[in-house]
Amino acid sequence: MSRSSTSPSDRHGTPRTPHTPDPPEPSHAPDAPDSRPEPDGPDAQGGQDARTAVTVFVALGANVVIALAKAIGGVFAGSPALLSEAAHSVADSLNEVFLLASLKRSKRAPDDQHPFGYGKERYFWALLAAVGIFVMGGCFSFFQGAEALSAGSSEDHSGYLVGLAVLGLALIAEGSSLVRALFQVRGHAREAGRGMTAELRRGEDPTLRTVLAEDSTACLGVVFALLGMWLHMVTGEVAYEATASFLIGALLVYVAYRLARESRAQLIGEAIDPVQRRELRRFLEGQPEIDTVTSLLTMRLGNDSTLVAARVDLFPGLDSEEVEEVLVRVKTAMAEIWPHADQIFLDVTDASARDRAKAREDRQALDETVAAVEREERGA
Repeated sequence: MSRSSTSPSDRHGTPRTPHTPDPPEPSHAPDAPDSRPEPDGPDAQGGQDARTAVTVFVALGANVVIALAKAIGGVFAGSPALLSEAAHSVADSLNEVFLLASLKRSKRAPDDQHPFGYGKERYFWALLAAVGIFVMGGCFSFFQGAEALSAGSSEDHSGYLVGLAVLGLALIAEGSSLVRALFQVRGHAREAGRGMTAELRRGEDPTLRTVLAEDSTACLGVVFALLGMWLHMVTGEVAYEATASFLIGALLVYVAYRLARESRAQLIGEAIDPVQRRELRRFLEGQPEIDTVTSLLTMRLGNDSTLVAARVDLFPGLDSEEVEEVLVRVKTAMAEIWPHADQIFLDVTDASARDRAKAREDRQALDETVAAVEREERGA
């Protein structure tokens, strides 16, 4: 078993044209990895991280100011919906601190205790952010709604107007932060050659994904709170504002669940997307010395780091020195084409009839998965 390392690459792991004079070419020319222009080297990921950090700072600044305004306005107006939104903004502010910590900690170099690096720190801190949204945002919103129904209402019109003004300003600030996050997502989509909807569905950067989810739910939560306060003011029925608190709570719980589920999958060990897995398999199968790829395993180790482990059966007639040369050449070419694949392991094995049948089944299943993904993206 052998290993090859290279520098990190872009977040999406889009294949890059090799710079070696005579890189090996796959036999499946129509299906070879595309070579869309991408930024080269570690500076590409560093630039994306810098843009993500700016996005997080913008969201943090907006949420701190908004949380103070909502809390003061909620106390003054006695509004459960506004207090729910204040709790939401406090949770978002703490989560942004978590996300900033993840950006720094995930870039630490590998060591003896963590030989594959600290890339999964992002997934851990994103999971904590999801827990914060659930506990501090969702649960407090449900509490405020229940308390409003049991305590009744004593607001006056001046309190309503203050609350509505605060929510209006909050909507502008949250909207500005959301626009910033969407611009970054659009930039990533252009770099990867994908549509905006496809990029939103992929959401491979947990930090940016969490900020985008927070800003989106914050804008929708403010709309709920505005409607609840306005209906309460018009009708005098506190049930409208309590309902707004419940809706905000339900929204936050749902978003927290989705974020936690995605972070859990990445923490456990998630494979790269099926399109890239098929490209890797076809590249290996296209090498003249490789007879069968009996298994291909991948796992994301971070935004810019991927583990690739494959068992391959070589054609007979190669001596040990030639086998070593083949492995080195293949791994070098893979590292050039897929720079995010910085941990590559190739294991030479003798494939049995059962192994070959299983390889055919795996190839067919992967093709079907890719076809389904492509249909979904075309439909989007």
